[in-house]
Amino acid sequence: MPFRLKAFGLHLLASAGALTLVVAGLYFGWYRWPGWYLSGVLHVVGIVVLVDLVVGPTLTLIVSNPAKPRRELARDIAIIVTVQLAALVYGTATLWSGRPLYYTFSVNRLELVQASDIDNAERALALRQNPSLAPNWYSRPRWIWAPLPDDADEAMRIVTGATFGTGRDIIQMPRYFRPWEQGLPKLRDQLMRLEDMKYFSKPQQQTLRARMAERNLPTNERNTMAMWGGSRPLLVVFDPATLHILAIL
Repeated sequence: MPFRLKAFGLHLLASAGALTLVVAGLYFGWYRWPGWYLSGVLHVVGIVVLVDLVVGPTLTLIVSNPAKPRRELARDIAIIVTVQLAALVYGTATLWSGRPLYYTFSVNRLELVQASDIDNAERALALRQNPSLAPNWYSRPRWIWAPLPDDADEAMRIVTGATFGTGRDIIQMPRYFRPWEQGLPKLRDQLMRLEDMKYFSKPQQQTLRARMAERNLPTNERNTMAMWGGSRPLLVVFDPATLHILAIL
């Protein structure tokens, strides 16, 4: 049994070290709150943790028979490690392609934009036409304003395509992005009271109101806006005077 436990412990330690490096790097680089919540990546992380920290070391515990020939034991552990590495590569690639790149304000709401939302053609256009806000492989999440273009025909084409699913939305076109600060006057006009938010049910509003009260945030002012990532909304609370973000709930 000591031999099995030693093999299990070493395997678990090595797996935990590799997984920690990958997940911590992605978390601190891109997935800090609210990125991990809005992108819905916990199921991917859960699969990788299950395979790398539970299944892999447990199988090593099972196959590590001290009476087994070393060549056979090495083969069995190599197969287990290969499966673990495949799961880790899959999880890393999925998290990388879905990493948050922008938190956008457009029209009347905030929305997460992930790397997978922007195709290569749009990325190339942005690098030529709007390089300061274009996405690069090393880009960290940025808060930006995504207004519709000034050209009325182009704006209508984008709105129509996004509405009917025949084209890309403006938040997927970084060539049109502008600095966050430039959109703040428009953002102020779109702030709402929590009770007027149609995106949250009455129980959700009650919960959010209680959380705002805990933080001494006004609950009856036009100081909130919904933030979306997929189908998971959050409430962003602003200081109405400075438009600094006070909380994301």
